[in-house]
Amino acid sequence: MTRQQAEQKLKSTFGFNEFHDNQWTVIDKILQGQRVLLIEKTGFGKSLCYQFPATQFEGVTIIFSPLIALMRDQVQKMQDLGIAANFISSQHTEEENNQTINDALNGKLKLLYIHPARMENVKWLETVRDKNFKIAMVVVDEAHCISTWGHDFIPSYRKIVNLVNLLPLNFPVLATTATATKRVEEDIKAQIGKNIISIRGNLLRENLKLYVITVQSEDEKMIWLAQNLEKIQGTGVVYTGTRVSTEIYAKWFEYLKIKSVHYNSGIDTETKKDIEQGLMSNEYKCVVSTNALGMGIDKSDIRFVVHTQIPVSPIHYYQEIGRAGRDGKPSHIILFYNPNDDKTLPLSFIEGGRPEIKKYQRVIDAVKSERLGLHGIIKATNLKQTQVNVILADLIAQGIVIEAIDRNSKKYEFKFGSPALDTKSFEELRDAKLKEFDEMLNYLTISTCRMKFLCDFLGDNLHKDCGVCDNCRQKNIQVSVTEDWRNKLADFRETYFPILEVENKTTNLVNGVAASYYGISNVGQALHRSKYENGGDFPDWLLRLTLKAFYRHFGKEKFDVVLYVPPTESGDLVKNFAEKIAKSLNFTFSNALKKSRTTQSQKIFQTGLLKKDNLKDAFILENPNQIIGKTVLLIDDIYDSGATIKEIGKYLSKLGAVKVAPLVIAKTVGGDL
Repeated sequence: MTRQQAEQKLKSTFGFNEFHDNQWTVIDKILQGQRVLLIEKTGFGKSLCYQFPATQFEGVTIIFSPLIALMRDQVQKMQDLGIAANFISSQHTEEENNQTINDALNGKLKLLYIHPARMENVKWLETVRDKNFKIAMVVVDEAHCISTWGHDFIPSYRKIVNLVNLLPLNFPVLATTATATKRVEEDIKAQIGKNIISIRGNLLRENLKLYVITVQSEDEKMIWLAQNLEKIQGTGVVYTGTRVSTEIYAKWFEYLKIKSVHYNSGIDTETKKDIEQGLMSNEYKCVVSTNALGMGIDKSDIRFVVHTQIPVSPIHYYQEIGRAGRDGKPSHIILFYNPNDDKTLPLSFIEGGRPEIKKYQRVIDAVKSERLGLHGIIKATNLKQTQVNVILADLIAQGIVIEAIDRNSKKYEFKFGSPALDTKSFEELRDAKLKEFDEMLNYLTISTCRMKFLCDFLGDNLHKDCGVCDNCRQKNIQVSVTEDWRNKLADFRETYFPILEVENKTTNLVNGVAASYYGISNVGQALHRSKYENGGDFPDWLLRLTLKAFYRHFGKEKFDVVLYVPPTESGDLVKNFAEKIAKSLNFTFSNALKKSRTTQSQKIFQTGLLKKDNLKDAFILENPNQIIGKTVLLIDDIYDSGATIKEIGKYLSKLGAVKVAPLVIAKTVGGDL
């Protein structure tokens, strides 16, 4: 097919007049059955490089992508064009996913989008092996996720490599990414292998105005945004480091009457969809998010991207700012830098990229004893699922653990006689990530062109400056903090109380409230003194703050009885506090909720599975008739995972309580990344 012929088909099918030169270069090679790695900036149109060939091939093109929002968006666009497309994800029911697979088997689809984790699914594996399943092309989107040297390594991507390596040499394969250093590029090529060629575009984004704003505190970040966010035209994204921070910043903007919403991986699927749609239709001035939002959002007119936390590397930063200005119009890119900021958070992301070696040994010991599934390993090792996934991927790659299908479920077992665990690569990777973080710190203090710095780091050596960043324009932004703004921020903090989201369809629990966050105020210090330093009962100012939170959340609502969570190690502190709450509100206090057995401290468990097991059937209520048909205010000092509140709420609901509402002094921020 000549370019002229292809562009005629492009016009009739997609409505575009012509390809960019690099697009045609890639498409031409794909149509000839070659393997291509395309490294191109966000907004270039990488998706057309596989969508167009997919419409020309017989059979189905499989696109592996980690981004459900992108799948949903692209499938809708394809369907609107009359192109048969669908996607498989955890957001669909098993029946819906099976129907999509059957449609692909029966030749009813041209494009099938799928999350790489589906390579672990038995039904999918059976489908791939089906001789009637005609695959036309394989696409690896966000291909940097294949590489352990990449900024978003996903273990299940290695399963894609296994599939690709089974395909014949003349089978078209396209890998795409917007961010890959030379080292990552070579790693991707080595893994996909078999004569793959790479095409690297120009990464310069001349419409992005990069700024670094030096501040001395978190307060200065919040105040500068309060003063200036509305002055920036259009809508945008404010990135923070933790889930809790997304909520705090969004509530601060809400307090200031700036339309915003928070978004993170802990939010339910339907709410995420609503927020994404709201962003697309400009319902908000900004969405405040962790890096959970972004790559899958195909919005061309994001006018600003703000980072309140230092990213872990220039690669991450380029990826995230690349979501702005994809329409080519000027967009503002702002990064706050506090020289006194604790570097713990970004460094913890780096350390978390590879678990400690002793955790690898825990997994090895567990599967040595018996063949186990994923949940079995999690329970046996007391490790988080994300860590177990990384460890298993490494152990399988090194031939220490093998996979087996046992009664339609995946199990893992130790391979006796296997080599010892090789940790050299882990240490090299950690050192490389730390060097990348050092480069990110260098970016903050350079006096030369910021865009050139990023492009050079990514292997695209620019021969000119961007001309629009703060250094090129010699425009240094200062923060001005007045007493009036300090007072506004103080008032916000005294009126903002974290919500405890515990409602579910199977119990009579309702969402409750905390007086504060444990880690970002003096509330945590006061709790620690009382619990661990013999500081006596919780101070009265905590009582007043907690009552204020109650009135803000529940108003003048009356509760029939006040119960408290029986302690594991804090004596009568919570009991005495609950009595004072009941007396202040003039509610009936009860001492009837007890533990039916000894439990361990929840903080020793790393996974929700073990937290639930620790508390299962661990509570008993003396004289349960006292709460039949009654409303209960349930008091505790600290809310962490919510497992304790949920277990008690389930138990009291079974006994006949019509409403159970939690009220706590502090909600933790630990582990809430």
